[in-house]
Amino acid sequence: MSSVNLEVLLQTLISGVLLGGLYALIALGMTIIMGVMKIINLAHGELMMVGMYIAFVLFSWLHIDPYLSVFIAAPALFVLGVGLQKFLINPVMKVDAILPENQVILTVGIGMVLANLATIIFQSDYRQTPVSYATKAWYLTDLWKGAPLELSLSFPWSVSFTIAVLITACLWFFLAKTDTGKSIRATAQDLDAALLMGVNVERMRVITFGLGSALVGAAGCLFIPIYYIYPDIGGQFTLISFVITILGGLGSTVGAILGGLILGLFESLTATYIGMGWAPVGRFMIFVAVLIFIPGGVASLLRSRKFGK
Repeated sequence: MSSVNLEVLLQTLISGVLLGGLYALIALGMTIIMGVMKIINLAHGELMMVGMYIAFVLFSWLHIDPYLSVFIAAPALFVLGVGLQKFLINPVMKVDAILPENQVILTVGIGMVLANLATIIFQSDYRQTPVSYATKAWYLTDLWKGAPLELSLSFPWSVSFTIAVLITACLWFFLAKTDTGKSIRATAQDLDAALLMGVNVERMRVITFGLGSALVGAAGCLFIPIYYIYPDIGGQFTLISFVITILGGLGSTVGAILGGLILGLFESLTATYIGMGWAPVGRFMIFVAVLIFIPGGVASLLRSRKFGK
């Protein structure tokens, strides 16, 4: 392999890892909601869109950097998620209906309402946050004199990836070390056992939906320096989150991280060697392949290897 081809491959892999890290953060929110509540939140992408518009408004009106807006958007989305779960989703889950998936249908309606409200308030125009560092990059030759390859790291992609890793680490600490986090994990693993141990399951569901909304709201702030924003952008991220959740394994946070990295690498390689327009086709192919060959997702492979099956 020539040095030029090797350089293109390594640059593509770097871009894929950076993209996959952000995809993983988006999918983590859907994963923990699915793990605890056993429903698919089809308004997930629209909640991310709300986070992006919060970052856009803060940047446009108050000149707050999109990365700093994480500290405002994430709590705001947590409150929104808690309200949606407590006043809309919980009552629907308690009602006996012909369709047991009525709460999933409700999330579709919530997503439509959020998208239409964004259209009314911001119109359908494409908007962005023109930050000064949008086109900046770090070059390997600047960090290492005489480096054999001229690899580069996009500044906004690198910062977004780093913040996503920090948020993921904080989520792990919360779920593994705090009483509330342990209660959420217990509810996800065995609802009846959690009830017998005195866990307030309904409260854990409310907190979980708020937490999932906060995570995807934070992801929206990390994407806004890189992406344009428009009211219907949420649909594609809902699809991406769903594909990663299936790929990683339903309710598995480790699977969501691995699934995000796998999808990010796949899309990056596809864009470089086949074409940008093939990314949506590739997602569908991965989705179908996982359902056929690995119905339990990557997490099931990890569990089977762990127990020697």
